[in-house]
Amino acid sequence: MEPVKRRVVIHFPGFERMDAQAHHRRFKRSAQRSAEVWGFSTAIDPLSEAAGVPHFAAVCEAQGWRTASTIYLCDHNGLVEKFSDKPIFQRILAGFASFGSVIVQGGLAAYFRHAWRFGLFFLFPFLLMSIGLAGSLAVAALPLWLGFPPWHYLWSLPLAWAFYRYVLLPFSERYLTLHLFADWELAASAARIDGPDLTRWLERQCNTMIEALEEPADEYVISSHSMGSTLAAHVLGMVLERKPDAIAGKRVVFITLGGAILQCALLKLASRLRQRVGAIARAPEVSFLEVQCLTDVIHFYRSAVVSLCGHHDAPQAELMFIRVKHLLAPERYRRIKRDFLRVHRQYVLHADVRGSFDFTLLTTGPFPADLTTDYSKRDFGGFADALLFEKTKL
Repeated sequence: MEPVKRRVVIHFPGFERMDAQAHHRRFKRSAQRSAEVWGFSTAIDPLSEAAGVPHFAAVCEAQGWRTASTIYLCDHNGLVEKFSDKPIFQRILAGFASFGSVIVQGGLAAYFRHAWRFGLFFLFPFLLMSIGLAGSLAVAALPLWLGFPPWHYLWSLPLAWAFYRYVLLPFSERYLTLHLFADWELAASAARIDGPDLTRWLERQCNTMIEALEEPADEYVISSHSMGSTLAAHVLGMVLERKPDAIAGKRVVFITLGGAILQCALLKLASRLRQRVGAIARAPEVSFLEVQCLTDVIHFYRSAVVSLCGHHDAPQAELMFIRVKHLLAPERYRRIKRDFLRVHRQYVLHADVRGSFDFTLLTTGPFPADLTTDYSKRDFGGFADALLFEKTKL
């Protein structure tokens, strides 16, 4: 099999407060570390934002292969900031409103039915904030409980405020509670496809994807991480609706890394998203691959995302299973294994040892991206001896 010589990558990051420049710096650091681990050379060009589309070039090579890639970054930092920069009380109220919306739309029941750990992830920030707010109210109501005269509220109310400001908020920030509140706001909005900011963002990324697909390449990879998978499904679905010939005769690979499409697709109002997932699965030019990890709670492990979106008769996504523990040095894994958000980010970070998965190789290496490959068993010095395909189909 010939190596991929030219690739176009359209990447949708997860829900993080990182703009395109920050994602470019992360990619460059990870690529340099991956090159050291695997023994190839890499060159990452500076980020260009010509025409408002952040992108950069990457070249990786070793004996027997050279792969040049153009990576487009469809970051949604503007949307993250929209939800995260509101006053704290508004963020709390909006977060609980999205919590109620998810429950009313059947999300909570569906999460526990198909991925109980994701259900716990959904409940966690809201339970933590509810307990903290209840504690603040309990402190404020101490005079009433103790039968003290009303003037005692002069000390109980400031004490309650101090507990909220200097205990609850710092403790909740340790677990990124308000950040997760904002994530669920976007999830509810992406299910409904409401809000002018989200609509405009989707339109821009649709145009970006159409332009990127016009570039000559051996392979077109649409990669996505976490919440970015829902946004990527929307955008690719829009391309298929508006210009299906954009992928005609091309090899297109749609990859979700710890994908959370079902975070939104399981909500009753997400009918458009479910339709688009079906269109992606049925497109003969598109290979649909999900990369999953057992110890990552923020996705739907072993889920049949296409079937759960109502398309039982459509081709199902290929599954690739990885183990974070097997990709990291023991001391590094010990540091992160109890931080579920950090484990969730590992899909797009460098590994410490040669293993079955590497984001840099997936997006800029010589192997076709739609094939699950155990790189660790081969020598990257010669491409002809490096391929070992292990496909796992649900």
